[in-house]
This record gives sequence, structure tokens and C-alpha cells, in this order.
Amino acid sequence: MPKCTVTKNLKIVPGNLEDYKALSHFHYRGKRLGPFKKIFAIRPAIAAIVYTMPSPVMELRNIACGQLFNGLDRKTRITLINDNICCIGRVIVEPRYRGLGLAGTIVRETMKLMDTPIVEAAAVMGLVNPFFEKAGMTAYRPTESLAVKQLTEAFSIVGIESRCLLDPKTIHKKINSLGVSNQNLIETQIQKFLQKYNAQRYMPHSIERTRFVLSKLTKRPMYYIWFNPKKELTLK
Repeated sequence: MPKCTVTKNLKIVPGNLEDYKALSHFHYRGKRLGPFKKIFAIRPAIAAIVYTMPSPVMELRNIACGQLFNGLDRKTRITLINDNICCIGRVIVEPRYRGLGLAGTIVRETMKLMDTPIVEAAAVMGLVNPFFEKAGMTAYRPTESLAVKQLTEAFSIVGIESRCLLDPKTIHKKINSLGVSNQNLIETQIQKFLQKYNAQRYMPHSIERTRFVLSKLTKRPMYYIWFNPKKELTLK
């Protein structure tokens, strides 16, 4: 645990659904939690981590694992993934205890307690708070589609850099303050970008549309993986 007066006596213990529920309202994905494998906690209601079953399809997993699970029939692939991988589904730290390294600590210490060769995670906020990397996981950045690249470049051309795209209200104000030619450039690119989203294809210029577009530009999760040195892969 981090060596500070606040946290030096805190311990990570096996947890349960009540530990998660006590902290769930602090997580951006809300309270809903599907099936899970294990929960660990720092009590009382300070931090929790939830381990779940892995997704059967994860593009960056293929890269991280050297295509290990590719080229197999669906049933075999899913069986091998479930036998070898567990996923970190939630990491929550009570706001008063953030900034003390507890997120990285609870990840690092509990990964070793999971009985699988591989632990993985996907996180939207990975670029903002790289605690998975601090815990020893390897990060893989998601690839950008051509549409994302084109719209991001268009924003950059008019002076709106990618690092600023997390604040819809500010970006909307900046778009409205642009000159006519730059507004037309952004409008054209946004309309092109929205073509693959049927329900939003004809959204008019508004803060709601800006919020939706930015959510699709920025909410591409980072992928993280950790190979347990004490567990061998089961490939049969």
C-alpha cells in the first residue's frame, strides 16, 4: 500500500457485491453490474475492484497476444479465452481518497490473486489517469478509423486540438465563434462523420449533437494486459 499516514493501515480484502454497491455511484458507468468473478475491497467503502469474464471479441487483445486466439472455431476460441483471461470490469476509489495511488495499488495487488494467466482491462479514461500502467499492465492504444482521423484533423485545422475534445460546452462555443469558412468546414466534416449513425445522421447543429460527436471521437478505450508470470497458458 502507499506509504502515507492516511493509507498505511488500509488492507485489501476479498469483497462482495455490497462493497461495489457502496461505491458504484462514483463510477462513470453507473450502478448496473453484470455477472462477475471476484470483488476485492478496501474497507470501509474506500475502494473496490471487480473482475468479470472477458469479452469474446477484443481487437487489441489479438495484437497483444500475437493472434493467439485467432484461426479457431468460435466454440474453441471462447473456451480458451474464458480459461485463460479475466477482465477488470470496475475500479472505484472514493473521491476523498483519490490521488493517493489506491487505484494502481488495488489493481497491482489483486491481479496476482486471480487464477488466470492473463488479466485485461479496457478504459476510456486511460489517457487521463494511467493507473493500469502504473500497476504493471501494458497499454495498447486503439486505432482510429478514417472518419475519426478526418474530423479530428478538421478540428485541428480550425484551432481545436484533440486534447481539448473532452469538454462539449467549450467546443460548442468555439465552433460557434469560428468564421464562416471554418464553420462550413467543420459542418461538412461533422455531417460526413454522422453518416454511419442512422438515428443521429440528420441531427441539427446543437450542443446535443456536439456532445454526441465528441463522445464518439474520445470514448475509444485503451486496452491493457498483464501476463501472470506464475501461470501458464492453457491451450488445449
